[in-house]
Order: sequence, then structure tokens, then C-alpha cells
Amino acid sequence: MGGSRTNISTGPAGRPWRFDLALDGGASVPRQTQLSRAIVQEIQRGRLLPGATLPGSRTLAAQLKVNRKVVVAAVGELVAQGWLEALPARGTRVALNLPTLAVADAEGRRSVGAAPAQRRAAVIAVSDGVPDARIAPVDQLARAQRRALRALTRTGLGYGDAAGDPVLRDVLAGFVNHARGLSCSSEEVVLTRGSQGALSLFALAMLEPGEVVAVEHPGYAPAWRAFRLARAEVVHVPVDAEGLRTDELEAHAKRLKGRLKAVYVTPHHQYPTTVAMSAERRMHLRRICETYHLYIVEDDYDYEYHFEGAPLLPLSATKDLSSRCVYIASLSKLIAPALRLGYIIADKSVVARLSSVRELLDRQGDVVLERAVAELIEDGEVQRHARRARQLYRERRDHLLEQLASRPPLCAALACDPPGGGLALWLRLRGVTSEELARRAHARDLTLTPGSAHVADGSLPAFRFGFAAHTTEELSAICDTLEACLKPDAGAKRR
Repeated sequence: MGGSRTNISTGPAGRPWRFDLALDGGASVPRQTQLSRAIVQEIQRGRLLPGATLPGSRTLAAQLKVNRKVVVAAVGELVAQGWLEALPARGTRVALNLPTLAVADAEGRRSVGAAPAQRRAAVIAVSDGVPDARIAPVDQLARAQRRALRALTRTGLGYGDAAGDPVLRDVLAGFVNHARGLSCSSEEVVLTRGSQGALSLFALAMLEPGEVVAVEHPGYAPAWRAFRLARAEVVHVPVDAEGLRTDELEAHAKRLKGRLKAVYVTPHHQYPTTVAMSAERRMHLRRICETYHLYIVEDDYDYEYHFEGAPLLPLSATKDLSSRCVYIASLSKLIAPALRLGYIIADKSVVARLSSVRELLDRQGDVVLERAVAELIEDGEVQRHARRARQLYRERRDHLLEQLASRPPLCAALACDPPGGGLALWLRLRGVTSEELARRAHARDLTLTPGSAHVADGSLPAFRFGFAAHTTEELSAICDTLEACLKPDAGAKRR
């Protein structure tokens, strides 16, 4: 190891003449940190005993060939941590009572070289439909968070409402009433950790063990797991070109004789197939829920992203059914997946039960983030971002559709019905299974999720292609890889 070395040997009064320390001149770790760790290691090894006096900062800096400020900073840090003691007019010595927790010598960095060896840097993942975090208004959000933190500090940063920050709840109520046709107040809004947190909260608060929830099939498997977390049962209802088969749902409601408590749907862009529930099915679903007293758990995960015409109003916008509707949405799809902020809109009696369970699970949400997002919505920043993103994602969708249609191997093997909105295409396969295509793609550093991820068992010759998170150049490159995967001899090639 290159760097400065000294040898520990003590003189009068136990003061070391020289230090046997090695500082790596080529290391990326700051010299101050290197020196702190080296001193602690010598204390722990017993070479610097309690009470031993250290050389002065100038002497030590000269011996180690470092700036004196480095020595002063390192010694000051170790005094603060309890490893060293500063004695007025007598210098610095090793503490007589050493700390029981080693802080200064703890490694806070990731092991160099370990992570890259276990992952491929060039792997491209085709998601199920997430926004492009690269275009998110992160600078505006960061500034809003700083302002929120300063403002909340003046009020003490204490515990808040388990239902979420009242300011954001009020802002969101106005937002969805204006943009999505709902009619709710802030007392009917509960903030959650994303839409998955909303699903789990509903399950734990509103379902009893043995009760049943009807779900779409194929569908969103994480929702099924959330319902089962509450020890509820799940019954799968098929989906066709018009959305949920409501005739099948009604048959289940009759058969279960009161055990069916809710139906989970994604009517705007059904997950994963992207189809929109027809008006006739919507009306039939409302009648079923009124007759059998079912909750409609409506997951409206990508409402802002519609490209042709006006979006369909949520089921929860129907006033005469609002008491039976539980509306779930998320800002993660609007801004970025890392922004874990979702919300539930429901009847006040439901909100009360959700809030009581939320208080037990999480006490409250991230009030600083919630207040910052409220500011961005009030200032129109979120709405402006949504407009920019909608235009960009439409261009990416159209580019992907053009690529699929213009390449004979892709055109022959892949089929889809272009959705009027959303962040993904549902591609049906011909001549190859989704599992086999995923295996071939993985061999070429492309990750796909096979259709089997969206069904209870078995396989499904389709996969969901999220286009929003990729530029047009990246989409073309992905299509290059897919084309290679679909060549007649592609199945024989392995890494």
C-alpha cells in the first residue's frame, strides 16, 4: 500500500515518538477519514493504550505528510465520538473509557467491485408500464421539499393525521374533482405509500378472513397478494375485449351467497390487456354491486395518459354509487415510481376504518413529501408535467407501433390492439411462447415479463411492453433485439 508510514514507539509520559500508520495516497476515501480509521484501528489492536498521549497536530501532520487541517479535523471527530480526549494545555490522549460502539471504523461504503460482478450493466428491462423518471420535475420537487421542511419545522415537525397531510388531501380532492369528474371532500381522502399500499390498507381494514374478492383474469397479481394478506380469498373473473365479464361476476355473487365482498377492477386501461371496460359492462357492474352490496375497488393507475379523445370517467364519478366505490390512484405513475405516494377516495365511514388501521401500521405518511407535492399541484407544476409527458409518451407509443408494423418478423409474431392511452402495449404472440421469448431475450441482455405473471396458473402467449420509460432510440434498439429473438434459429443461441 502506497502512502505515509510511521512507527509507534513511546517516549516520556507515554507520548509516541512516531506513529506506525499507513495512509493510502491513491485511495478515494478522504484523508481525514483514512486517518480517523487508522487511529481507531491502532486503539482497538491495543497498540495505542488508554491514556496514551498523541503527538501535536503539527508533528503528526509532518510525519504523515498531510495538511495540518486534516489532522485537526480527524482528531476533532474522534474526540466527539469518544475515542480521544482533549486535555487543556496538555494535548490529546486516548480516552480512558473507550466507546462500546465502533463508529469511526465502520465501513459506510459499498464493497468495491462486488456489485458489478453480480449484474450486467448493459441489461435493458422492458417494464410493465412505468413513466420516464428522467423527465420528472425533480428539481422543482426538491425545492418544494426544502420549503416544506422549513415551514413544518416552525410547527415542531410532530406527528400528523394518520389519513395524511390535510393540505395535500384538500388539494387532491380539488384536483380529482376537476380533472376526473369525482365529487369528494378532503375528509374522503386517505394518503398511502403508493397504490400497492392503498390495496394492502383496504384489504386489512375492510376484509375479514374467509371473505372473497373478485379480480380480473388476467390481472394485477400484486393486488391478489394484498387481498390474501388479509386472509381473504380471491376468485378470478375472465376479461375479454370489453373488460371484466360481468355475467361471470354475477354468477360468482349468486354462488357465494354473501361471502363476496368486493370486486377489484382497472376499467380505464385494464391491466395487463389495456382494454377499456365498455359502457354496457360498466352499467351491469353497477347493478351487480348495488344488488349484492359489493365494494368496487377501482384502480385508476394511469388516468392522465390518454391520447385519443376524452378519457372515460371513473366508475367512482357516479354519485349514486359513490358510497360503494373505493377509488385508488397514485402519483407514482404521474411523476416517478420512486415517489411512493398514492391515495384512496372513499365514503367517510370507510376512511375512518382505513385511517385507524393506517395509524397502527405506519402512524402517518411522509408529511414533508406530501406538503411539497401539494405545492406542486397548487402551482400547476404537476399538471404541466402531465401535459408534457402525455405528448412525449404518445410519440413513443406511435414510434413503437411503427416499428412493430414495419419489421416483418415482428409483424408476423406480434399482434396488438393499440390502446387509446396508457403507458404500455399488450402484445399477443404467435409461434412462440412468452416464456421462450423471455429466455431468448434474456440471453441478449433484454428482460421481458412473460404473460404467466398475470394469470393464476399456466402460461399466456402475450407480454406487456411498457414504452413510456424508453426514448425512441431505445425502443428501436429493443425492437432490434426482439427481431433477433424471433429469427428461426434464435432458440438455439445461448450465452
